[in-house]
Amino acid sequence: MDPKKYKPKHFLWSFKSGIGTITLNRPERMNPLTFESYAELRDLYRALVYVPEVKVIVLSGAGGNFSSGGDVHEIIGPLVGMDMPGLLKFTRMTGDLVKAMRGAPQPIIAAVDGISVGAGAIMAMASDLRFATPEAKTAFLFNRVGLAGCDMGACAILPRIIGQGRASELLFTGRTMSADEGERWGYFNRIVDKARLMPEAMDLAARLAAGPTFANGMTKNQLNMEWDMGLDAAIEAEAQAQAICMQTKDFERAYHAFVAKEKPVFEGD
Repeated sequence: MDPKKYKPKHFLWSFKSGIGTITLNRPERMNPLTFESYAELRDLYRALVYVPEVKVIVLSGAGGNFSSGGDVHEIIGPLVGMDMPGLLKFTRMTGDLVKAMRGAPQPIIAAVDGISVGAGAIMAMASDLRFATPEAKTAFLFNRVGLAGCDMGACAILPRIIGQGRASELLFTGRTMSADEGERWGYFNRIVDKARLMPEAMDLAARLAAGPTFANGMTKNQLNMEWDMGLDAAIEAEAQAQAICMQTKDFERAYHAFVAKEKPVFEGD
């Protein structure tokens, strides 16, 4: 995949200075997902594993909303008529999007404005960092349409971000979490005015892109792997990861820059 030439069919993509920007772009419907856009997003994140030129991802929605989740007419309607094998194929495919997001070595920054519900909330949840406007409204509303809250990894990931009790409330009720609640609970890293949402997200993306990106990928990998580890195993895994990072040229660059009282220029190798 050439990030400068990549042209998706179901969302917008731009690439500059190591930052890939994904914009969900059906603003007239609050950026819902379709069978095709789920799959294309999944395939993009999988491809990015092998594209080191892309150092950070910023995920956003057009038109003042993040995403309204699965399209009622193009997804929900057809699901009602599917048999069990077809339904399981679909739910596994949507879960694969989250696996691909977590498996991509690049930090993913979600810039959340307006509506972020259902699968839209899941995509923000599966990102590494989340910025929001005061107008952001987040709901894991599966319960409200007769489904379980355990969708696309919500029962695994959300409690780790905001705690078991708070996650349980949101998943059992499907109620809306305000931006203020989200920040207080640790779901949102930062609340910023609407006009500053993308500039703030891009500023952080630029900072991360200028950092030791191989080491950042290691950090994301360990954050994923250590969910299932005891403390002893986690400490050993981190020892191995850090020893690998100590073999990089970026580590050597940082040392020489420190000695010279200069700012290190990292190159991700």
